[in-house]
Order: sequence, then structure tokens, then C-alpha cells
Amino acid sequence: MSTSQSTHTASQQPLQARTDLGSGFPTLLRKELSRFWKVAFQTVAAPIVSALLYLLIFSHVLGDRVQVYDSLPYTSFLIPGLMMMSMLQNAFANPSSSLIQSRITGNLVFILLPPLSHREIFSAYVLAGIIRGLCVGAGIWAIALFFVPLPAQNIAWVLAFAILSCGIMSTLGLIAGLWSEKFDQLAAFQNFLIMPATFLSGVFYSIHSLPPFWQAVSRWNPILYTIDGFRYGFFAESDISPWFSLAAVSTAFILLCLCALHLLASGYKLRS
Repeated sequence: MSTSQSTHTASQQPLQARTDLGSGFPTLLRKELSRFWKVAFQTVAAPIVSALLYLLIFSHVLGDRVQVYDSLPYTSFLIPGLMMMSMLQNAFANPSSSLIQSRITGNLVFILLPPLSHREIFSAYVLAGIIRGLCVGAGIWAIALFFVPLPAQNIAWVLAFAILSCGIMSTLGLIAGLWSEKFDQLAAFQNFLIMPATFLSGVFYSIHSLPPFWQAVSRWNPILYTIDGFRYGFFAESDISPWFSLAAVSTAFILLCLCALHLLASGYKLRS
């Protein structure tokens, strides 16, 4: 059998069936981690610098004009929102950019040939995206401490919302990477869905400062619950019950995971 024929045959096999030769999950995970870490100046340092620029500009312009949570300084209020916004964007970018680059360069077949199950592919891509998001968030928090003290009131809430939220966006990035066949499709996904949902989710304001109609609209934005719950871990104050936010974020994560696993198991746009 020729190489092209064997490649075509392997790519036509169901992903969930090729598990008899052992797990390739650690190798794929290392590949995805090294992919963004080798260019950490671009993938980690650049988002940190962008978030700090937002912090400097908005805290200077709105610091004396915006009142949140009674006596909480606006700069302190802003930092968790910027952390979460940057984590979400980078968790989404990692799997989506990896898949679209692999598709366009033609090396996606090297993921299909090894004995990787759909669960292993899913876990490697999503976990790498979560780690990248957490690295960016930790970097912003560490540098922001030079500007304002920001201890976490409850680190368990901070970690829970950080991991689940990055998991949501990493899984969504995986779905976007599977769906997109060109860079402009992925860009449309980011510009018309991810970016508006992220910016209109309470990063820079409390939703209680909005008119009732826009408060109601905001509650349909799932990103709102990631940021509000994450902020609760720092200040023990939030616009929405943290338990409700945790339930909403967990439900969204589970549903997206099921969707992504189904797409991978069926070979959606991978075996064509």
C-alpha cells in the first residue's frame, strides 16, 4: 500500500477506535505546550502588557468617576476583570490557532495517523489552552501587585472560576478550530462572537450601573458569570450569587465539552 493510501485509510478510521497502541496524550500535550511557550514573548508577555495598558488608561480616566461595591477602589475592581478577559482570549486562541495552522499547512494528518482517541485529542488541546490562559492571568496578577495590593479573599473561588472559564474558552477554541477552514473564518468567530461577549461582560463596570434593560440582556452573556464569579474570589462581593455563577459556568463547560467530543468522535472536518 502506498504512503498516500495508508494516510487516507488512517484518516478515515473513527478517532475513538484507534487506541490499541497506547496513549499519545502526553506527546500531543507537550507539543501544544511547547508551541506557545517557545514564543512566550508573543503568547504570554504581549497579553500581559496589553492588560496593563488597559489598567493604566482606564484607572486614570475612570478611577475617580466610577464607584463600585461601596468603598472598593476602581483600580482594584478592574484588575480581576482584565485578568479574566486576557485568560479567556488566550485560552481560546491556543487550540483554535493550532488547529487552523495545522489544517492550512497540511500537517493535521500527523494528529490523525497516531493511535490517538478523540478524548486524548480533546484533553491535550483543552488542557494546553487552560495552561496558557492561567499563565497569562498569573502574570497580570503578579505585575498588578506593584500598582495595588490585591490579595484573594478566597483562593478556592479564584482557582475554580479561572480553570472552568479557561476550560470553556479553550473548548470553544477547539470547536472554532474544527469549524474554520480559513483564517478569515476564525477571525470572524473571534471578532463577532468572542470579542463582543468578552468586552460586554462587566470587565470595566458593574452591571448594576446599567439600565434595567441592559442588565437583563447582560445576564444572557455567559462570560458575565465567569468574570463576576472570579471577582467574588478576590473581594467576597459580586453582582450575582457566586453559586449561581458557578452553576452557569459549570453547565456551559459540560455542554461545550460534550459538543467538542462529539465533533472529534465523528471526525468533523478532520477526515475530509
